[in-house]
Amino acid sequence: MFGRKTLELPTEETALPGRAHPIPTARESFINSHPLKGPYPDDLETAVFAMGCFWGEEKKFWSLPGVWVTAVGYVNGITPNPTYEEVCSGRTGHTEAVLVVYDPKAITYAALLKVFWESHDPTQGMRQGNDVGTQYRSGVYPTNDAQSAAAESSKVAYQQALSAKGFGRITTEIVPAGEFYFAEDYHQQYLAKNPAGYCGIGGTGVTCPIGVGVEA
Repeated sequence: MFGRKTLELPTEETALPGRAHPIPTARESFINSHPLKGPYPDDLETAVFAMGCFWGEEKKFWSLPGVWVTAVGYVNGITPNPTYEEVCSGRTGHTEAVLVVYDPKAITYAALLKVFWESHDPTQGMRQGNDVGTQYRSGVYPTNDAQSAAAESSKVAYQQALSAKGFGRITTEIVPAGEFYFAEDYHQQYLAKNPAGYCGIGGTGVTCPIGVGVEA
């Protein structure tokens, strides 16, 4: 059914059909027992990022002060309620992502963006390190206009910093957060359950200037 993986995103005609109902997943975080799908406390906000294998990217966020819960899943694709195997086929259009539920009084969205930019190489297109495929592309998925503006300005600032160090063009997509499809149970907080597990993401070593005189 899946065949050879492509680095081209599918169309509505070529995408897998998916299913009408969500796939089963964990009810609570393995780390702190907070509900993965909510309800979340009213004073919290959500952010969505993609930067390669979601096992490693989730770990980057779950221990940050002010982060209430994290979950991994699939975003910005075509196929409804996809499975991991379907996403890996390249025929759903989704990328592996992390949902971050955070307290804006304890950690800012700009601080989350700084972690995002510095924790992977956003110039690699449809791959991250040795992980190759459309599901490993970099993305920021704002949930409101303020996040969108912050993401765009941080991208400009980080591009300047990267260019000064000889890196190429940022390929990160910034599009409004659509449906977040929660991944299967065994993917949630994977590196907390498997501390020696694989983590395929790594930064460029270039500091994102947010917080050092540049506002997102």
